[in-house]
Amino acid sequence: MAAPVRDVTEEEVRFFRANGWVRLPGLVGPDFVDRLRQRALDHLAARRRAPGAGFVDEAFGQDRDIADRDEDFRALATSPALGRAAARLLTGVERVRLQVTNVLVKEPGRHGRTVFHQDFPWMPMDTSAMLTVWLALSDVPADMGSLRFFTGSHRHGTLGRTFVREGDDALTRHPWLRDLELSPSLDLTAGDATVHSALTVHGAPQNRRNTPRLSFTATYFDAAALYTGAPYGQTDGLGLEVNRPFDHPKFPLIPVE
Repeated sequence: MAAPVRDVTEEEVRFFRANGWVRLPGLVGPDFVDRLRQRALDHLAARRRAPGAGFVDEAFGQDRDIADRDEDFRALATSPALGRAAARLLTGVERVRLQVTNVLVKEPGRHGRTVFHQDFPWMPMDTSAMLTVWLALSDVPADMGSLRFFTGSHRHGTLGRTFVREGDDALTRHPWLRDLELSPSLDLTAGDATVHSALTVHGAPQNRRNTPRLSFTATYFDAAALYTGAPYGQTDGLGLEVNRPFDHPKFPLIPVE
């Protein structure tokens, strides 16, 4: 089943490149999103376990690499329309590879806030041309914990890792970030998405509603990126060659036609 994904507009491309994030209303068709939402709930119910002890586990639950096991999520993550959108939003990128997919859940009373952080400091790629599509699988009003972004923070390079130890969130380590504009609280409808650069500092408040916040994420990176050899759980042991592209089934090249 082909995923119904709309094309991004030139204005959305300009906004993303200038600000490091963008909201994409109605990115995915509603009927398909309804199907994904039910699939996500089924997967999460099957994998439900006691909360983890890590800093990430305190912020949200996840079902990582969901597209490897579910054909509907795979159809979305590898859709040509989404591949075109990712390549257009990034600067100077012709094709992208899929890095990871995830179903995320932020449950009231179980998960707290997601501290402000960057995604890229963990990555073993030699370029930061990378972004994440965050798709609302159900309506996500602002007080349910939609993402917020420090506008323009992607221009300041790599700011260090988060979720390693207490007090390592981006705002604690870099108080000057407060001089940047914080994006408004966003009310999202199922099928709306936000997209952020891997260098954009972002986070989310606690879910203050009575129902879980449910979303799907797909991260894409420049297909021309080279492997640096830096230790990373997703790439360790795959046999990737340092200073060579990520030519491995784990990182499929997304078609654009």
